[in-house]
Amino acid sequence: MAPSEQMTFYTADDSPYPQRAGAKYTAYQLNQRGARPEWYYRINPFGKVPALTFGGPDVPYDQPSPESKKVIESMAILEFLADIFPEAKLLPTDPILRAKARTFVEIYRNYVADEFREAFFLGKPVEGILQALQKLQNALPPTGFAAGEWSIADAAVAPFVTRLELFLRTRLGAYSEEDWKKLLEALDSDKFSRITHYIRDIREGPSFKKSWGDDVSHLFGQRVEHITDIPVR
Repeated sequence: MAPSEQMTFYTADDSPYPQRAGAKYTAYQLNQRGARPEWYYRINPFGKVPALTFGGPDVPYDQPSPESKKVIESMAILEFLADIFPEAKLLPTDPILRAKARTFVEIYRNYVADEFREAFFLGKPVEGILQALQKLQNALPPTGFAAGEWSIADAAVAPFVTRLELFLRTRLGAYSEEDWKKLLEALDSDKFSRITHYIRDIREGPSFKKSWGDDVSHLFGQRVEHITDIPVR
């Protein structure tokens, strides 16, 4: 049975990290680009999103109770939700599959995250992100999600790999025209068919659709000049 304690989730639309931790809660949207209000540092002393308050009295979002528990960092929140909502099966019961789920997250963090940032935001050559995506793809089973059924592994990685696909479809990134075409051709090839199928499976999930919009200008605060008709598989 789900816990009856209050949960307030502090998030921001255009940050991928809160999207990792979707669950049933009262939500408050913070301005990702503006200064954090002073009261928020009583919830997360680092000022980052997401953050979660759990338990304690029902209070206004901007008056966090000292009696509530504060949970910060998106992966810690995911693990916490998996523990308090065991019926959601966010972590497999099998210890090998649990390890596989956590390993998948570590592969993304250690091999893909920096290459994604360097290719899409710093304009570095795209060979690095393609090699990193190959590593992530190799960790996937032939079908399904990272550990078979949907788990915290997929919730952790989904906001980033779907943004990668969105950036390519909208040509949003610091890469050159040549590298943009190279990425599109690679991800539309058989070599990357497993990971592109994985991204499509994520996007078709009902829980993902509830926490994701495809409006690029809303997400990134800018007008996209070029929308490509070249599909990513």
